[in-house]
Amino acid sequence: MPLALYALAIGGFGIGLTEFVIMGLLPEVGADFGVTPTVAGHLISGYALAVAVGGVGLTALLNRVDRKHALLLLMGLFIAGNLTSALAPVYEAMLAGRILAALCHGAFFGIGAVLAADLVPVNRRAAAISIMFTGLTTATVLGVPFGTLLGQALGWRSTFWAITAIGVLAFTGITALVPATHRPSARAGTGGAAPTASAPRLRAELSAFRSTQVWFSLAATVLGFGGMFGGFTYIAFTLTEVSGFPATAVPWLLVLFGAGLFAGNLLGGRAADRNPGRTLLVLFTLLTLVLAAFALVAHLRWAALVALLAMGFLGFATVPGLQMRIMGFAAKAPTLASGANIAAFNLGNALGAWAGGLGLAAGLGYTSPLWAGALITLAGLAVIAVAVRLRGGEYARSEPVPQATGTR
Repeated sequence: MPLALYALAIGGFGIGLTEFVIMGLLPEVGADFGVTPTVAGHLISGYALAVAVGGVGLTALLNRVDRKHALLLLMGLFIAGNLTSALAPVYEAMLAGRILAALCHGAFFGIGAVLAADLVPVNRRAAAISIMFTGLTTATVLGVPFGTLLGQALGWRSTFWAITAIGVLAFTGITALVPATHRPSARAGTGGAAPTASAPRLRAELSAFRSTQVWFSLAATVLGFGGMFGGFTYIAFTLTEVSGFPATAVPWLLVLFGAGLFAGNLLGGRAADRNPGRTLLVLFTLLTLVLAAFALVAHLRWAALVALLAMGFLGFATVPGLQMRIMGFAAKAPTLASGANIAAFNLGNALGAWAGGLGLAAGLGYTSPLWAGALITLAGLAVIAVAVRLRGGEYARSEPVPQATGTR
C-alpha cells in the first residue's frame, strides 16, 4: 500500500483522539473552568454537531481545491483548534477550539477516503479506505487510554498539546507523501494546453443526491453506526452495574473493545472489496444478534468480554463497506457524498446515545441501551436489504470512484 495512506492514518489518529479523549478528561476540564458536568458535556455534543456541519459544508467549499491542498488546509484548521483548546483561558475559548477542530473532521475523512481510493487499483479501494480509518480505530485502542492518563498526570492541557503535535506530524506527512491531484479550475485549458481533468462543480457533486441508493446508504450509516453507539455510549454502566467489573477496569476493557474495532476495520475492508452489499448484510445481521445477546448475557463476566470484543469488531467492520458503497453509487461526484456519509456516522452517534438514554430514563435497566442498539441496527439491516434488492446487486465495477488524474 502507498505510504501516503499512512500519512492520512496519522491525521485520522489525531482527529479520533480529539473526538474521544475528552470523555476521560471531562471531570478535570469542568473543574478547571468551574462549570457543571452538563455544561462541560457541551464540549462533546458541540463537537459532534460541528462534525456534521463541517462534513458537508467544508467538503462543498473545498470541492474544487486540489485534494492534497484541501487536506493540508483541513489539518491546519485541526492544529489551530487544538492549539486554541490547549491555551484556552476560559470555557468559551475551549468550546470554540473544540468546534474549530471538529469542522475539519468530516471533510478530512470524506476527501481523504476519495483520495485513498484513487491511490490504489479498483479491487483494493475498500482496503485502502480501511487503512486511513485505522488511525481512528488506533486512537480508540491506544490513544484514548494513554491520552487520559497523560492528562490526569500532567494536566488536561498536556493532552491537547500532544494532539497538536500529532497534527503537525500529519501535516508534514501529507506534505511529503500525498501526491497532488492536479485538479484545474473550470477555466483551465482555455487559450492553452487542454486540462487533464475537469474540475468538479458543486452542482455536479450535489447531483449525487438524486440517487435513491445514496440516500439508502446514508440511512444505513446512521442506523448501523447508531445501533453500535446505542450500546457503547453507556457501556461503562453495563460493565460495572450488570457485569460486576470494578470501575478501575473500564479503561482497559475499552482497550479490548478498541482491539475489536481495529481488527474489524481491516478485515471489513477486505470483505467489502469483494462484495459490499453482501458484506454489509452479513455484518448488520451479526451486529444485531451480538447486541441482543450482550443484553442477555451481560451478567456473566466472560460472556460480556466476548460480546464487547464482538461488538467492536462488527461495529467497525461495517465502516469501509458503508463508505465504499456511497462512493460507488456517487461515482461521478463522490467527494461531497463521502463527506455527507462521515456526517451520517456522527448523526448515528447522536441517535444511539439518545435512544440508549431513553431506556435508562424509563427505568429499563443498564442493558436497555443494548436492546435499543439492536433495534436500531435491525432497522439498518432492513434498509440495506431493501437497497440491495432494489438494485439487484451492487454497483458495477465499471463505475469506480473517479481517478485523481481524470482517467476512467
